[in-house]
Amino acid sequence: MVLPEGLAIPPLPYAIGLVVGVIGVVGLVYLLRPPVTNWTVVALSPWMAIGGVLHGLERLGTFPGAVEPLFGAPAVYATMAIVTGLAWAFAGVSAEIRTHGSTDRTLGTIGTAVLITFAVFSVYQGINNGTLSPFWPVIAIVVSGVVTAVAWLFVSLAFTESASVTGATGVVVIAAHAIDGVSTAIGYDVIAGVAERTPLSRLILEAGAALPTAELLGAGWLFVFVKLFIAGAVVVLFREYVEEEPTQGRLILALVAAVGLGPGIQNLLVFAIGGL
Repeated sequence: MVLPEGLAIPPLPYAIGLVVGVIGVVGLVYLLRPPVTNWTVVALSPWMAIGGVLHGLERLGTFPGAVEPLFGAPAVYATMAIVTGLAWAFAGVSAEIRTHGSTDRTLGTIGTAVLITFAVFSVYQGINNGTLSPFWPVIAIVVSGVVTAVAWLFVSLAFTESASVTGATGVVVIAAHAIDGVSTAIGYDVIAGVAERTPLSRLILEAGAALPTAELLGAGWLFVFVKLFIAGAVVVLFREYVEEEPTQGRLILALVAAVGLGPGIQNLLVFAIGGL
């Protein structure tokens, strides 16, 4: 009910390589133990978005067969864990040997540069194929920004201590799921040829379509509300855990953000260059 349709374990050699790679990079990061702050989660967010872009390109058949299994679902999560872990380790070592080095700044800068590179490549693909259509993705980003601001304002006023403790991490969590929720809603309500692949999400969208508000507001608003409610609840409930175990708490919240931001960015890319 909660896993999307189309999940497929990659061929055995790829699966073994990914498992070994994840174990190795987790061990490397554990040995280096880079500091984990609220800004670390912000620095990790471009890498979450890169995963969404890569999976979106895989869905559109962009990659050659030799590497395509690395970017399918769920393999793309392992692939990005390896790449992000290596980048994080490099950023940590770089910060140690530089006088005014910052692990978070280096990690975020590299991730942003890589994300921009793939974004430019994706736009080129859309132009080259004659399928570039940025209108609804731009609308989705703007609306996501607005609903993130409203949701964070509510959390800040109603649960001030939780907002203070989670800080930028909480904003990333809510923004990630706002992007996923809004992009999914727009795809379901507006863009022809888009189908929701996760059964539970599809049930929520169908419930929204059955409400009297569907004719005026569409069906997707309920999905956006549910996503934001869950994301906000996680931020509020994790306050004590982040206070007591800041490293583990922030890393878990980063994972929560990743499962929203990755699919959300994937939606935007498919809408923009998929010819839908």
